[in-house]
Amino acid sequence: MSKNISDAIHEPTSGWSASPRTVVITGVTGQVAEVVATELSRDHQVIGLARFTDEAARRRLEECGVECIPTDLLTAEFVGVPSDVDAVLNFAVVKSQRWDVDLRANAESAGLLMAHTKPKAFLHCSSTGVYAAAGSEVLDERAPLGDNHAPIMPTYSISKIAAEEVVRTMCRHLNIPTTIARLNVPYGVGPLGEPRGWPAFHLAMMQAGLAIPVEADQPNLFNPINLLDIAASIPALLEAATVPATILNWAGAEQVSLEEWCEFLADRCGLTASFEVTDSTIGGVTVDTSKMQSICGATKVSWQEGFAALADAYLAGEGSAAGSTGR
Repeated sequence: MSKNISDAIHEPTSGWSASPRTVVITGVTGQVAEVVATELSRDHQVIGLARFTDEAARRRLEECGVECIPTDLLTAEFVGVPSDVDAVLNFAVVKSQRWDVDLRANAESAGLLMAHTKPKAFLHCSSTGVYAAAGSEVLDERAPLGDNHAPIMPTYSISKIAAEEVVRTMCRHLNIPTTIARLNVPYGVGPLGEPRGWPAFHLAMMQAGLAIPVEADQPNLFNPINLLDIAASIPALLEAATVPATILNWAGAEQVSLEEWCEFLADRCGLTASFEVTDSTIGGVTVDTSKMQSICGATKVSWQEGFAALADAYLAGEGSAAGSTGR
């Protein structure tokens, strides 16, 4: 039977968790939202929305007590989805690279979701991908917006910006207290003990002997945030919801380069990290987390601790694979 991922090391510091709540989470089978739903289901009634094409993920969620309602945000038909809930966490994202699809699924659907559910608080997961490329400059929430994901995902940054504007509008129009949290690099260990996030993808590339693409403006700096820190911050982010919307960077307190974390993972896993300078990748996006820390406190999982756990999960998976194939 599936279990909650953490061992209750992240006790909520917010009064929001003082009593059980009803929480709707979209994109609940995603790498971040599944962990959030699993953690919140300890104390709250969690309703998960997704297409549920991954039946194994649905079973894991239901075993944790999450009610799963099949929903396609592209059509925005919310049959069976309750309204007047305590909170909605919008983690759904569509990355088809088709402009009509991605704008409708990411932006229009967010506003229609708010109108249907009419929650007491709405948390919209955005991305630091909404900022203009700025190299190693530390970006606060007032930094210029732009299209820093254009080299690899042409629709991503623009549809994220569009979604923010729809959410900001509906927040004011419907008087729904809202927080828009711009997520940096999420990573961690999933419910089956598997490594998750962009750094896990880098591990897979190194295992295959592939060079990691990096932008020429090195080091490529980010603020990775562990999945457990993400889940632990949810109550405070909901309490911080306002009209007009509260907007903040959602990121780890520590700044670390992609190059450094790849070398750390490679060393721990017995792999070799090599890099290829190219224009066809995302450059560093490093952010000011002071606003987030004033609301949620500092993140608790250091990047070295978190990446060590990621590497250990990778090594454990390799051991399982070796055992199952007789190697």
